Amino acid sequence: MLITPDATSAFTSRLDCLFVGRNTRGVETRQRQADRTRETKRKLMEATVECLVERGWSGTTTTEVAERAGVSRGAQLHHFRTRGELVAAAVEHVGAESVEVLKRRAQIAEKSTHAVVELIADFHASDLFTAALELWVAARTDPELREQVLELQARLGREVYGLALELLDVDDSLPGVRDAVQATLDLVRGLALANQLADDGKRRAHVVRYWARMLEEQL
Repeated sequence: MLITPDATSAFTSRLDCLFVGRNTRGVETRQRQADRTRETKRKLMEATVECLVERGWSGTTTTEVAERAGVSRGAQLHHFRTRGELVAAAVEHVGAESVEVLKRRAQIAEKSTHAVVELIADFHASDLFTAALELWVAARTDPELREQVLELQARLGREVYGLALELLDVDDSLPGVRDAVQATLDLVRGLALANQLADDGKRRAHVVRYWARMLEEQL
């Protein structure tokens, strides 16, 4: 049988379509798998923070988290081998999301030192701080968890410090600025701790106003 150039061209085109179709389906499949992985992790991390806030470290088991998230134990263990890994990832994930929320709130808030300090204080008085506090306390007596928490604390600390500089519109290379901003963060963490057992909002508002006046003079 004679194979003409047209027949060869048509055969090659069919092969190209076949391979392109397979490649496209492969890309789509991998994308769907990546989307499912992200969604599974998101559910697990949000459920973990909820569990930490409601039940504390002792009540935050991997089984409880998987049930809350609607995720199988196998899927949960595939992504996070230990409770420590899961909780540290959850706090970091929610922390990063909370920082983004704080940035958006800052864009529409009043541009004053008091407004910025109030925003930062409210950020630390959120459920994220409660979840992180449970993790920090557990890490005190768990060497393996402590290593994870120290790294997490350093990353979140740098993120929040940088955000405070940005919101206050200050340069920490200038004398006194770094100490003033760090003292602000230490203050709001203390206020958030005082808010754990009872609503301390009224006293927090008073302290924030007082500190904002002092900070404005310093900066």
